[in-house]
Amino acid sequence: MYLAGEEEIEAIAKVIRSGKLFRYREDSECERFEKRYASHLGVREFALGASGTYGLAAGLVGLGIGPGDEVLVPAHTYMATATAVLAVGAIPVIIDIDETITISPDAISDAIGPHTRAIIPVHMWGAACNMDAIMEIAEHRRLLVLEDVCQGIGGAYEGRKLGSIGHAGAFSFNFFKNMSGGEGGGIATSDPKVAERARCYIDPCHFYWQGRNDETRPFAGVGARASELLGAMLNVQLDRLDGMILSMRAEKKRILAGTKHLGNLGLRVTPMNSADHDCATQVMFTLPTEAAAQAFVETMPAVVAGKTGRHTFTQWDQVLMHEGAHHPAINPYALPANRGLRTEYREGMCQQSLDILNRTVMVATNPQHSDEEVDAIIHNIDQAARVALEHVALDDVVLKSQQAVDLQKFDA
Repeated sequence: MYLAGEEEIEAIAKVIRSGKLFRYREDSECERFEKRYASHLGVREFALGASGTYGLAAGLVGLGIGPGDEVLVPAHTYMATATAVLAVGAIPVIIDIDETITISPDAISDAIGPHTRAIIPVHMWGAACNMDAIMEIAEHRRLLVLEDVCQGIGGAYEGRKLGSIGHAGAFSFNFFKNMSGGEGGGIATSDPKVAERARCYIDPCHFYWQGRNDETRPFAGVGARASELLGAMLNVQLDRLDGMILSMRAEKKRILAGTKHLGNLGLRVTPMNSADHDCATQVMFTLPTEAAAQAFVETMPAVVAGKTGRHTFTQWDQVLMHEGAHHPAINPYALPANRGLRTEYREGMCQQSLDILNRTVMVATNPQHSDEEVDAIIHNIDQAARVALEHVALDDVVLKSQQAVDLQKFDA
C-alpha cells in the first residue's frame, strides 16, 4: 500500500456508523466499486471477492476450467497463480519466462499439449506481458486466457488496461498492491456467463440476494464474499490510483534518464513489452552475471528478482510436493481425470528463467518520493552499477589468467 489516510478512514467510519456492513444493501459500496472499476478497466463486469487468490480461482471457474485440464503458468509469479489452478482441480504446467520477467510466448507455443486448456499470463512487478503474441497464440490454439493482474493494477498494455485483454482478469487488493483494502480481490470479464459463474463461486448465495439467472445452474462453493468495509476503502483508493501510477512512471523515466550513461559500462535496462504503459513500480536492470547482481544489491537498497521468496517456482512447496488439496481423495495430482496430464516437475527445469531472474535487479519507485530522494536513487544506482560491473571485469581477468595457466600446462 502506497497511500491511505483520512479519506479512507472517513469512508470506513461512514459504513460503520450506518450499521450496514453487509454488501447486499441499497447504495452498496461494493456494488458501486464493481461498476466503477469495470468502467475503469473497460470491461462489462467486475466481481469483488475476499482475496486475489480467490479472484484467480473464480476466474478459472468462470472459464470452465477443472479436472482434466492443464493450465500454463510462468516460472516467476506468486505461488497463488499455481495453487489457484489446483483449487479448481486442474494441473499447473510451469513454463519459462523471458528477459521481460513475464511469461515467454515462445515457451507457451512449445508447451501446448493435448490437454492444455488455458494460459495465465502474469503482469509481474507491474510489467505487462506480451499480450498481442499471447492472444494470437490463444486464438490459433483455442485456449482461454486469464490475466493475473494482482501485481499490475493501474497498468496497461499499449493503451489497454491490464485485465481487459484476455477472456478474464484476476486482481488482488491486499496490503502490498497498488490499490489496497488490506485484503481483497476480484475478477473482471466482458462475458456475462463467465461473470455469473465467478460470482457463484465467490458467493454461492448471491443468486438469492440478486435474483437467479435461469441460464446458470447454481453450484456449491466455499464463498469469499467482500464486506462493505472493503468496498468503501477501495472506492477511495480507486480515486488515488491514476495519480499514483503517473507519479511512478515519471519517477521511472527520471531514473532511466539519469542512469542512461551506465549503458556504456554494461548496465542493461530490462526489456519491456509496453514500456510507456506499465505500472512503473520497479525499475529493472539485467546484469551480466548472478555475482554482479548480488554485488549490486549489496551496495544499495534493491532486490534480485530471483530471491523474492515464493515468487519463483523453486519455492512453491505445495506444488512441487504434489500437495494439491487438504485431502488425498480430492488432490488434483491423484484424480483419475488428470491421468495422462503433465504432473511432474523435473529437477533442473526452467533453467533459463532462473538464470534471468538471478541476474535481474529491481529498484522500487514510490509516489511519495521527493525529488531529492529520486536523485539519491540515481546516485546509488550509479555507485552500485560500478561496483557490480567492476566485479564482472575482475572475474573476467581471473578467468583469462586461469585459461593462460591451463594453456601453459597443456603446452608443457
